[in-house]
Amino acid sequence: MKKLILLGAAFSVVLASCQSKQVENKDQKLSEQAIAVHDEIMPQISHFDKSTIVIDSVLTNLATIKETQTTLDTAKTRVDLTNLKDSIENATDNMMTWMKDYDPENVDETYQQKEVDKINAMKNQFDRVSENIKTLLAPFN
Repeated sequence: MKKLILLGAAFSVVLASCQSKQVENKDQKLSEQAIAVHDEIMPQISHFDKSTIVIDSVLTNLATIKETQTTLDTAKTRVDLTNLKDSIENATDNMMTWMKDYDPENVDETYQQKEVDKINAMKNQFDRVSENIKTLLAPFN
C-alpha cells in the first residue's frame, strides 16, 4: 500500500513537472517570438533618425526648394512632413517604452501573449511609417 502511495506521489510530481515544462516552453516560445519581432523592427530606428534629419532640412529649406520645384504645395508639404515627423517620433517612443517595460522572464502566458500582440502592432506601425517615409520624402531625394 505504501509503495502504491509513493508511486502515486512520484507520478504526480513527474506529471506536474511535465505540465510546468509545457507551460514554460509555451511562455518561452512567446517570449522568443516577441524578441524576434523586436529584432526585426529595431534596426529601422536608425533609418527613422536619418529621415527626421532629412525632414528637418526640407522644412528649413522649403522656400529654396519651392524655387526649383515650382509646383510644390509648401503648405501641404509642411503639414505632411510635420505629421510624418510626429509619426516617426511616436513609433520610436513606443519601441523605447516597450523595451523598458518588457519582462522576457515573466512566465505568465497571458502576459507574454499580450506582449507579442503589442510588438506585432508596433511592427505594423513601423511598416506604415516606413512606407510614408518612402512616399513623402521621395520628391526630396
